[in-house]
Amino acid sequence: MYSKILKPILFRFDPERVHNWMTSLGEWLGSNSLTRSAVSAIYNYRGPDISRTVDGNTYRTPFILSAGFDYNARLTQILPAIGLGGAEVGSVTARLCEGNPPPRLRRLPHSRSILVSKGLRNEGVEVIVARLEKRTRTPDFVVGISLARTNDTQAAEVEAGIEDYCASLKHCLAHKVGDYYTLNISCPNAFGGETFTTSVLLKKLLEAVKKIPCAKPIYVKMPINLLWADFNNLLQVIADYNLAGVIIGNLNKDYSALDFRDEAPAQYVGGLSGKPCRDLSTSLIRQTREHYGKKFTIIGCGGVMSPADAQAKFSAGADLIQLITGLIYEGPGLVKKLCYDLSRKKI
Repeated sequence: MYSKILKPILFRFDPERVHNWMTSLGEWLGSNSLTRSAVSAIYNYRGPDISRTVDGNTYRTPFILSAGFDYNARLTQILPAIGLGGAEVGSVTARLCEGNPPPRLRRLPHSRSILVSKGLRNEGVEVIVARLEKRTRTPDFVVGISLARTNDTQAAEVEAGIEDYCASLKHCLAHKVGDYYTLNISCPNAFGGETFTTSVLLKKLLEAVKKIPCAKPIYVKMPINLLWADFNNLLQVIADYNLAGVIIGNLNKDYSALDFRDEAPAQYVGGLSGKPCRDLSTSLIRQTREHYGKKFTIIGCGGVMSPADAQAKFSAGADLIQLITGLIYEGPGLVKKLCYDLSRKKI
């Protein structure tokens, strides 16, 4: 129904408007037990146990909604009903962030991608934490919080950016919200660029973060357009500070990775999600696992559009998998397919 009927209709409208409609619908569906049960009857996974416990958090299924979709934490009540084992909300910033000027999203259907230039649009940590405090917890459904520096001139300098991350983390911890935290150092659409994607500046950020008492896992969301030597330098810093792991990775900034280059503008205006991230992220997952063994939890993210894509990331060494674009192109039933495929393969 989604592929043949709903998607062709939705794809006629502006993607951000559709996102807002679907978020409002999902929030309403999650607001009462009857609608949650109806969605669950259609989309939820009911096969053999495929749960995984990672860094003290138990995921009913190893598939997580990636940060960037539910950036204001409005969908955490409905997402368990489609078979997800968790969701990463945000990225969340210390202050309200309007993001970049529209258009902030553009579909690239022939390349199976979305051009994303939201610029960390969100309502700010205080509003989002208050919303999460009111939610009803679902067993074995993990809620992570992606943290980033506010996309404005006030947080553009290094020290101010570090203070921004730390203020958000402290606020989450003070209110006991979030099962894990991710430091999003690699958003390609923020004012001032990817400040903390050099080993020197990442050390400064982690030095400040490690001074904050936190018993919950902290991950770093990694850029995927670095050469391995530079990528590995960041991994070594993360290892030195004993963080729980990494998410590999963020959006692809190389437009030549598109199957149909003419779908994107000639000049860079945002990062690519979906298929252009798939092979690059999988390769980096494999190299990270080969070099660091079990030192890190690795959460694979990028281009999971089918069970074969998920299988490739698990085989490369991912412990868990995040996705967004696959849901947009394949519909919510994709998660159920991934779960049943995993249960048969017993990865």
